[in-house]
Amino acid sequence: MNKPVALEMKKVSKYFGTLAANKDVDLTVYRGEILAILGENGCGKTTLMNMIAGIYYPDHGTIAVDGQEVVIRSPKDAFRHGIGMIHQHFKLVDLFTAAENIVLGVDSEEKFNIRDVNRRVQEIADKYGFRIDPKKKIYEMSVSEKQTVEILKVLYRGADILILDEPSAVLTPQETDKLFDILRRMRADGKSILIITHKLHEVLSISDRVAVLRKGEHVATVETAQTNESQLTEMMVGKKVELNIDRPEPKNVTDRLEIKHLSMTDAEGVKILDDVSFTARSGEILGIAGIAGSGQKELLESIAGLCHPIEGEILYHNPKNDTTENLRDKDPVAIRELGVRLSFVPEDRLGMGLVGNMDLVDNMMLRSYRKGHSMFVDRKKPGDLAKKIVEELEVSTPSTHTPVRRLSGGNVQKVLVGREIAAAPTVLMAAYPVRGLDINSSYTIYGLLTKQKEQGVSVIFVGEDLDVLVELCDRILVICGGRVTGILDGRKTTKEEIGLLMTKAERADAPELTEKEGN
Repeated sequence: MNKPVALEMKKVSKYFGTLAANKDVDLTVYRGEILAILGENGCGKTTLMNMIAGIYYPDHGTIAVDGQEVVIRSPKDAFRHGIGMIHQHFKLVDLFTAAENIVLGVDSEEKFNIRDVNRRVQEIADKYGFRIDPKKKIYEMSVSEKQTVEILKVLYRGADILILDEPSAVLTPQETDKLFDILRRMRADGKSILIITHKLHEVLSISDRVAVLRKGEHVATVETAQTNESQLTEMMVGKKVELNIDRPEPKNVTDRLEIKHLSMTDAEGVKILDDVSFTARSGEILGIAGIAGSGQKELLESIAGLCHPIEGEILYHNPKNDTTENLRDKDPVAIRELGVRLSFVPEDRLGMGLVGNMDLVDNMMLRSYRKGHSMFVDRKKPGDLAKKIVEELEVSTPSTHTPVRRLSGGNVQKVLVGREIAAAPTVLMAAYPVRGLDINSSYTIYGLLTKQKEQGVSVIFVGEDLDVLVELCDRILVICGGRVTGILDGRKTTKEEIGLLMTKAERADAPELTEKEGN
């Protein structure tokens, strides 16, 4: 490659105690290229990028920008060298406008003229094709608009090297395509772009080269045009992995859960769910698609008894005694006492899902301590379950007595999903169970959900990756702004059709809505 080198890392290492997050990593980034960073959970991708962005400081090794060795001890140092990082979780002030957020923290001896700032922001946006109103408040923006503000923040500061962490995780396919078009314009303008992503089809679509990390070490950097998904996965994992989601036809399908005209408001009286109706059936996987914040979380929480709707019914058809119970006004304990195992894998895995300061065994006991008949708790069964989950899901942990907060995000997710599935539910609600997981771990989880379906469980799967929803689910419910905009056949629909319904304000005239779900 004849392009000039923008950034170079030589023998860079970072240790946390005795654990090597990165070890002797060599990495080269050229001007005017998009470099994808791939690797399993806990392989050191984010740590490596954080050292470039000034969040961490390397224990060994050197970083050079434009051929000159530099010292980056803080994000300010990184900006001084033209490096900016766009994090997955936005860092914006909701009450400020886009322009006010963009200049927030910018060093300047002169007072800011907001008109000049608005004009400069609009110029940058127009140059690369962003659609943004500099005067618009953050709380009025969609997720993609907020991401645009984050990117404009680093461009406004003069960044020529941009790092994006999972940029498409919260976007629809249409929004992702627009973002990638913008990144290509930046590349043509000479910007260097590093992208952390788990989505291999995106890697092949957008990047020029791919750098693969495994267990903290740099395995290889390859030309994107000369590789494929299987080769990249094998480099990441160190062995061949089958990238096929098995979707058997549903058998012995019966209605297990009926949601009828469910509505819910927040503390200020704003509707979060608006007249939601659908049926979840045993022996099938029902996918739920929607832009983040469309009501998916609240819908599952209302079914699990964690919050209470203002209208509607949640009818559970109990297979044990052939009775029907309305779960709407029951608390989680009452639901469990009825013999209804609504296992809930929440979006917030450390908080709602697991207790960070507890070890794996104690977190297993959170589901079983009520079964005790004496003042002493039985630790053997939870201990055996913890060991089984560690072995079957390949959880990377020193022992089952390690506090959960010390595990990487991906390993925390494996523990949570494993515990919920082990509860032998009749309805399994899984909200973002593969969020942040590498491709190998993700396919393990997909296999577990399919196995639950084959055992007659009604699986409700909330996911962000539309390709996976189309491959994994039997039916897909699409929700936008708290309203159901369509229920589609997973075998016949496309991710583009789902994406359009995710941004549609009005209820769709889907056959299932009018004939069955909407009655």
